[in-house]
Amino acid sequence: MQRVVMIDALFADNYYIALKRMLDATELRHEALAANIANIETPGYKRIDLPKNFNEEFAACMAKGNAARLPAPTLVPDTDAPTQRLDGNNVEMDKELLAMSSNTVQYDTLTEFVSNSLKQLKTAITGQTQSS
Repeated sequence: MQRVVMIDALFADNYYIALKRMLDATELRHEALAANIANIETPGYKRIDLPKNFNEEFAACMAKGNAARLPAPTLVPDTDAPTQRLDGNNVEMDKELLAMSSNTVQYDTLTEFVSNSLKQLKTAITGQTQSS
């Protein structure tokens, strides 16, 4: 019974909740970037992304130590991206690919943090370390 309480406490921890929310955000952003690339030839398509202020809201919640109030990631049209094509589409392939690459690095880093946290929990429960 005590192990269940300890595991529940881990999943309610601010650090763990923050990592999970950021993983959700990077996954959603990856989907948006893929949609932008898929619609690069669609007339009138407007690129989508996370809101520009998402990171500031995230940082503000973390500064207050309240990960439970972190904003759920959502996608919005990017109103700042200029339309440079006659058909009204505002997707630029090079910018999307660069953003996707950066987002992939962020996702990989976050998954490594979560993985290490879970390995530490396993070590604490079993008393055994995993060999690489």
